Amino acid sequence: MKTNTNISFLFLTLLLIVSSVNSVFSQSKSDKFVVVLDAGHGGHDPGNLGNGFKEKNIALNIVLEVGKALEKNQDIQVIYTRKTDVFLKLRERAAIANKADADLFVSVHCNAFSNSAHGTETYVLGLHVNEQNFNVAKKENEVIFLEEDYEKHYEGFDPNSPESLIGLTLMQEEYLDQSIQLASFIENNFTGKLKRKSRGVKQAGFWVLHNTYMPSVLIETGFLTYKPEGLYLNSNKGQDEMASAIKEAILHYKDNLDQNVGGYFSNNITETDLVSETLEEDIYEGITFKIQIAASSRKIMTKPYNFKGLDPISVEELGELYKYYYGSTSDYNVAKRLKSEADLKGYDGCFIVAFKNNQQVPLTEVLKTTSN
Repeated sequence: MKTNTNISFLFLTLLLIVSSVNSVFSQSKSDKFVVVLDAGHGGHDPGNLGNGFKEKNIALNIVLEVGKALEKNQDIQVIYTRKTDVFLKLRERAAIANKADADLFVSVHCNAFSNSAHGTETYVLGLHVNEQNFNVAKKENEVIFLEEDYEKHYEGFDPNSPESLIGLTLMQEEYLDQSIQLASFIENNFTGKLKRKSRGVKQAGFWVLHNTYMPSVLIETGFLTYKPEGLYLNSNKGQDEMASAIKEAILHYKDNLDQNVGGYFSNNITETDLVSETLEEDIYEGITFKIQIAASSRKIMTKPYNFKGLDPISVEELGELYKYYYGSTSDYNVAKRLKSEADLKGYDGCFIVAFKNNQQVPLTEVLKTTSN
C-alpha cells in the first residue's frame, strides 16, 4: 500500500509539472523583473508561537518592508501572496507565483526548536536532507492539514514521510543553481551586514518550493524559541534590518543576471591567466559537457562580444527562459578548464552541466559512471 501511495504521488507530481509548465509558458511575460513575496502562515494558522511571539505577524511585517523597498525600483514588479492576516493554502501560494510567471519566489518564516538553537537559515528544494532539515520541512508542510479538502489536492503526499519528498525535486531541478545563488546572497547579507549567526544554505523538501516554476527560496529568519532572537525579530529594528538584507540580496541577484547577459566586451584577461598545463583525457562517451554561464528572460545573439569574449556560446530556450552555455566537450577535464576560463572572465557563478541525447542529465550521475 505504501509503495502504491508513493507511485500515486509521483504520478500526480508529473501531472502538476506538465500542467504548470503549460500554464506558465502561456503567460505573457512582463518586461519587469517579477518578484513574488510570500509571508508564511496567516489567519487561523499562526505559525510557531515561541516565547509568545507570532510567526505569522513577523513574517508579514518583514515581507511588506521588503516589498515597499523593491517597489522603488521601476524595473521590478512586486506581487504578494498576502498583505493582510489571512490564511492561504500552500497550493494557492505557488499558484500566485506561477500565474505571474515570476522571476523569483521568496517565502519568509521564523524557526522554532526545543533548545537554545538560533541563527538564520535559507532553504532551497532538494533531497540532501538530514533529520533536522526534514523536521523543518515537515513542520512547514503540515499546514496542509489545516485545509478542509487537503486529501483531494495533495493526494499521496504525507508530510510525515521522507519517501513523499522524492518527487518534490522534479520541477525545481532546472532552477536549483539559481536558487542556491540567491540563498547564498541572503545568508551572506545576514552575516556580513547584520552580523547575525548564519546556519547556512540548506536543502529540504518544502511543498511550496516544489510547486513554484522559478528560482525559489524559503527563509527562516531566526528562532522565536530563542528569546534574544525572538525579541529582535519582533522589534521594528529587527524587522527593518532583515527586510533590508533580503531586499539587497534580491537586487544583487537581479544585477548579477543583468551583468551576465549582454553588455559590452572588455577583454582584460590574458592567456597567461589561464591554466595551460596539458591534462590527461577524461572522456565520457555519449556525454556532452557545457558550462552554464547565465540564465535569463533576455534573448540575445550568441556572439562573443555579448559574453565577455567567450566563444563558442550556445543557447537553450525553455519557454520564456534562456540558458546560455560556453563550450562543448566530452572530456571532463576540458570542461573543468573551460569553467576556469569562464570564472576568470567574471562568470564566477558558472557551473558544468551534462547532456545525453540532447537532454540535460544530473552531473553527479554522469560522474558516477566509469570513464574511458
